[in-house]
Amino acid sequence: MLFFQIVFLILISGSIAFYITCAICTLKFFASKEQVTTPSEDSVSLMIPVCGIDEGAYENWSSFCQQNYPNYEVLFGVLDPEDPAVPLLKKLAAKYADRVKLLIGLKPRGINYKDSNLSYLLEAAQYETIIFADSDIRVIPDYISIVTAPLKDPKIGLVTCGYVGRNPRTIVAALASFGRCFDFIPSALISGVIDRGFKFAVGPTMATRKSTLAEFGGLHLNRIGSDYNLAKRAVEAGYRIEFSRYILESDTTGESFQSFFQREVRWARTIRFNRGSQYYGMVFCYGTVYSILLLFISGWQNWALALCLVTFIIRYIQVLIAILSINCPKLLLWLWLLPFRDILNLIIWLLGAFGQQIYWRGRWLKIEKDGLIIQEDS
Repeated sequence: MLFFQIVFLILISGSIAFYITCAICTLKFFASKEQVTTPSEDSVSLMIPVCGIDEGAYENWSSFCQQNYPNYEVLFGVLDPEDPAVPLLKKLAAKYADRVKLLIGLKPRGINYKDSNLSYLLEAAQYETIIFADSDIRVIPDYISIVTAPLKDPKIGLVTCGYVGRNPRTIVAALASFGRCFDFIPSALISGVIDRGFKFAVGPTMATRKSTLAEFGGLHLNRIGSDYNLAKRAVEAGYRIEFSRYILESDTTGESFQSFFQREVRWARTIRFNRGSQYYGMVFCYGTVYSILLLFISGWQNWALALCLVTFIIRYIQVLIAILSINCPKLLLWLWLLPFRDILNLIIWLLGAFGQQIYWRGRWLKIEKDGLIIQEDS
């Protein structure tokens, strides 16, 4: 028992250091003033691959068409002509006929259907400045201005944004929002410090230039975690990645627990294949769970109880800093779920530590070396 107590003490100490670092990085990033950049006036092509109908889909898509920006186009792409999103997209295209282009029935060019879809949209795009965006986010009217402004600096090759659900209405949506607000964004900020600059991108928004994209190899159509890989290649080509302080809105209210869990395991295994041994350093991210386990193996001794209390206090302080910094006050109503989310975090990390199979948009795929994916036999 002494051995296990020592192991848990080490893990808890590392986790406390992680929580404190998350809090410091979050405070520093969001409290600092973003470099003021005059909005670009370059014409922009905004590209959105669509598969199915997410919560608030029509409102999400409409938000892309209502931008305070002088000249831009919005291209939507759908692989399956029978996709339930098609009637809604046709309605949107009719309403914004001068703005929207709709491409339907795009035959897959690779295993990664999202990037295959984007490859068609990229060919149809008119303009040099481009934005890849996910269909399940909602944006403010200044979205294009915000995410393209940093591209005026030729040294910046890619601009990306975090995302969160600020007003979850179900337990599953709250759990998803917790992961993005309390863990993903703070961890991403730590990564930016450790790597001396951001070396990743986040799929829901990536703004770049056509010529820049071509310079670092374009889209890869048979890879998982293509957003991470795209940013990695941009950095290797000598460009900087800009992580915006603008946080996107993503509503997952209609998602089932099974879908949520499968997605998070997919993300975990994607991180493992892309980041390699760094993935296992995440063992120091689950201090609240370790402190509860330590209580049991120590026989509820006073010192273990005190350490557990300290760990939870620091974790909750870190969480409150994230809520305030990212402007998610409605997540306060769901904080009773935090211990369950932390337990889930550990379970998902353990499942991500082995295995190659992932479930993505109705298909079972297998991740191979260097993040390449193949279709699993049915």
